[in-house]
Amino acid sequence: MSGSGGLLSVDYEVSGRVQGVFFRKYTQGEAKRLGLVGWVQNTSHGTVQGQVQGPAERVRELQEWLRKTGSPQSRISHAEFSNEKPIAALEHTDFKIVK
Repeated sequence: MSGSGGLLSVDYEVSGRVQGVFFRKYTQGEAKRLGLVGWVQNTSHGTVQGQVQGPAERVRELQEWLRKTGSPQSRISHAEFSNEKPIAALEHTDFKIVK
């Protein structure tokens, strides 16, 4: 896998008190601040999931944010990341909240 320079795509799922606390809105804001693209949505089993793409270094920053920070009223118990892979080009144009 490529080191720090290339583009990265990662899927994520965050558990805990993450619904009804503006978690998606804050995730979108943080991703946009970092210049990342992808999406975020609530799941039927009370978690938040999504995908993030962008420069590997920035993706790592959002992963850390998803693990430890979240929205002010959220309580994160676990953040799981999967399907991490280098990509040649971004597959999204923006960071969207999926309803």
